[in-house]
Amino acid sequence: MPLTLASLAHHSALRLTVRAGEDGLDVPVRWAHASELADPVPYMEGGELLLITALTLDAEDPAAMRRYVKRLVEAGVVGLGFAVGVHYEDIPEALVEAAREEGLPLLEVPPRTTFSGVARAVWQLMAQARLAELRRVTEAHRGLASAAARSDPVPSVLHRLSRHLDGRAVLFGPEGTQIAAAGRALGEETDTALAKLAEVVRPVDPDEHRPDPAGSPGPGDAGPASPAGRARPRPSPASAADTVAGIRLAAYALGAGHGFVLGVAAPPRDSGDHTVASVAAVLLSLLTGEQHSGTGAARSAALVRLLLGGGPEEVAPLLGGERWRVVHAHRTVRLSEARSPEARSPGERGPEERTPDALAASALGAALGSALVDPADGIVRVLVPAGREPEAQTGWTLGVSAAVAPHDWPAADTQAARALARARATRAPLVVHGARPVLDDLVPAADARAHARTLLAPLAGTPALADTLRTWLSLHGGWDRTAVALSVHRNTVRQRIARCAALLNADLDDPDVRMNLWFALRHT
Repeated sequence: MPLTLASLAHHSALRLTVRAGEDGLDVPVRWAHASELADPVPYMEGGELLLITALTLDAEDPAAMRRYVKRLVEAGVVGLGFAVGVHYEDIPEALVEAAREEGLPLLEVPPRTTFSGVARAVWQLMAQARLAELRRVTEAHRGLASAAARSDPVPSVLHRLSRHLDGRAVLFGPEGTQIAAAGRALGEETDTALAKLAEVVRPVDPDEHRPDPAGSPGPGDAGPASPAGRARPRPSPASAADTVAGIRLAAYALGAGHGFVLGVAAPPRDSGDHTVASVAAVLLSLLTGEQHSGTGAARSAALVRLLLGGGPEEVAPLLGGERWRVVHAHRTVRLSEARSPEARSPGERGPEERTPDALAASALGAALGSALVDPADGIVRVLVPAGREPEAQTGWTLGVSAAVAPHDWPAADTQAARALARARATRAPLVVHGARPVLDDLVPAADARAHARTLLAPLAGTPALADTLRTWLSLHGGWDRTAVALSVHRNTVRQRIARCAALLNADLDDPDVRMNLWFALRHT
C-alpha cells in the first residue's frame, strides 16, 4: 500500500511542519533516507523522503539551493525533511524558496524528532496500511466465494465485486455482447472504452482465422497457415488495463479460450483492487466454463437418471465415453507421520486411514482428466474415460482398473481396489490391473465360477479370510507386504492363512494348490 507525505506530515508524534510544496503531499513515499552528501542522487532510487541537516550544504546560497533541489526532483525524491536546531535554527529562506519553485514538499523536523523516528514512523504507517489492505482483500475473497455459491452465482459475483471496488463490473460474452453488469454507471465514454479493452484480451478461436483458398491471409487472419490448414490464432494477454477520464479500467480473459471477459471500471483506490478482481475472474472462469461446456449439466443429468433407475449403459453417453477405467487413490503417508500398527494406541486411526479432503480429491480428478470423483473411506475413486491413460501423481498411490464398458463398472471397481492394495504393498506409485487371460480362455466362465464356489465353500462365511488369502497369494506369500496391504499386523496375517489352510484342508506351500486357489479367487 502506498504511504503519502500527507499521512506523515499529519503524524501527531512527529510534529512535522510543512514549509513548502503543500500541493505535493499526496505523493506516495517509498522510504525515508538520511544523507548529508552534497549530491546524494547517485544513491537514491526515487520515491524517498530525504532527511538532511545541511551539514555539507550552503543552504543560504539561492543558486546552490536551486541546483540542489532541482537535481533531487529530477531523481524522483518526493519530499525533503530539514532538521532545525542542528546547524540552522530555522530553514534558510533560500532552500524554502527553491523548494517552493520546484513544488517539492519541504518538511521542518523539530529538534526532538530524530531521523530514525521518522524512518520508524514511515515503516509503521506502511505496515498498518498493508495490514488494512490485507484485511480488506480477505473480506472481499470471502464475500466473492459466498456469492459464487448462491443460486444466481454470476450476477451475485458481479454485484459483490462492484461493491468492493466502488465501481462497475461487466461480463462480456464470446461475441462481445454484454451479458450481465452490476454497479454504478460511470458514463458512456467509460463503457465504450471498457468494451474495447475487453476485445484486447478476448482469446480468438482458430476457426475464425482460416486462410482463404488462394492461401493469402484475409483481413482477420493472424498470420501464415499452420500445418493443419488453419492460421495461427491472434495471441491475447490474460488481462489489460487502461485509464479513461480518471477511471481505472481492467479486463480479464475468463476460462480456457471460451471467449468470456470480465470488465471492471472503478476510481483508482488501492493496490489490492487488482487482487480482488483477479479472484472474481477465477470464480467467473469456473462458472462460465461450466456453463459454456455443458459438462456440469451432463453430469447432473447422469446422476438424475441413475437415481431414477437408469442403467450405466444409458448414463455413460452423457459422461462422454464408451469405455472407462476406475482409479482408486490413496494419499501417500509422510515419513514423519508413519507409525507401525504396534505403536498406535487402541482405537487410534492411522494416517493411512484418513479421508482426503474434497479439495485434494478434486485436484486429483483434474490431474487425471475427470470431474467424476468420490472421496470416501480414506480412498478417492475416480471414473476416467479410457482414452486418458492415468499417470503417477505426486503424493498419491494409485490402483487402476482395465478399460471396461459401463455395465462392468462394479468389476472394474474391484480391480482398482486390488491394484491399489498391491501398489501400497509394493510401495509402487501406480499399479494397473493387467488382464492376462490364459486359463480363462480355456474354461467357460460359468464353469469357472462353479468351480470357485465349490473349492472356496469353506471360506464363504468369512470374507476376511478370502480377502487375506487373495492378497497373500498375489504378493507371493509375503507376510509383511500382505500386512501392509491389509493394514493389519503380520501375526494376524499368519493366523488367517493358517485358518484358511485348515478349512480348505490344503497345503498352501504346494505351488499347484496355490495355482488352483488363485484361479478360483479370480472368479469369486
